[in-house]
Amino acid sequence: MKKWIGLVLLFCSTLMTQAMMNRVLAAPATKIIALSPHAVEMLYAIGAGDNIIATTDHADYPAAAKAIPRIGGYYGIQIERVIELNPDLIVVWGSGNKQQEIARLKQLGFTVYNSDPKTLAEVADDLIELGERTGHQAKAQQVADAYLAKLAQLRSDNLVKPAVKVFYQLWSTPLMTVAEGSWIEQIIDICHGDNVFVDAANEYPQVSLEAVLLKMPEVILQSQDEGNINGLDWSAWQEIPAVKQQHIYQLNADLLHRAAPRAILGVESVCDALDKARN
Repeated sequence: MKKWIGLVLLFCSTLMTQAMMNRVLAAPATKIIALSPHAVEMLYAIGAGDNIIATTDHADYPAAAKAIPRIGGYYGIQIERVIELNPDLIVVWGSGNKQQEIARLKQLGFTVYNSDPKTLAEVADDLIELGERTGHQAKAQQVADAYLAKLAQLRSDNLVKPAVKVFYQLWSTPLMTVAEGSWIEQIIDICHGDNVFVDAANEYPQVSLEAVLLKMPEVILQSQDEGNINGLDWSAWQEIPAVKQQHIYQLNADLLHRAAPRAILGVESVCDALDKARN
């Protein structure tokens, strides 16, 4: 019996030792590669931006992010450069980075975290998780709480307002929009907009000018990309209420499309545009 008790105590002691070792190994990350613009924004928001040693093209906020070395973009990631930098955390983007490259980074033994929020609320979840991984828990919780509170306030403020029929012009040629499940649809919903293509077959459908005419939107929102705005002249379609009443608004694409705390500003810009139409 004593021998059995001794074995149990030895086993428990081993488990405790392993747990302590795991805690040591899970030290806050100080050398971070962030493979998306939104991850860079999140890390700066929680106070970990100075620990980013490399990122990808288009990571341009805040201003300090522009000085971070680039090791990739739409064309892929420079795996050899990652190996040279030897980060203790790589924040990947499951929807934006190549899956084979993410798999390769894991095979090489790097610690990888996938930051890929699909809902506005999940931005807060990622902020908190990144705070845990970088030792900035308190700041991350503060930013996440403020973000969620503002999101809830915007939803509450707009819920009582009249619904407005909205067409979101994601791109002009081909003409594309957003539907149920898309990031932008969530923003339109918070502002109590009625997305005229919400029931389309996929999240980012291609539509025709005639289809938009039939929907008769009261507001047209465009991402503020030169190719998008100049690619289509709505003035020829005066039958559309949004065109006739000049409720066509160009909005900052970074605020609307990036899953970061600044998404709140994107929501506010959409709500402001719908308020103009209501008035």
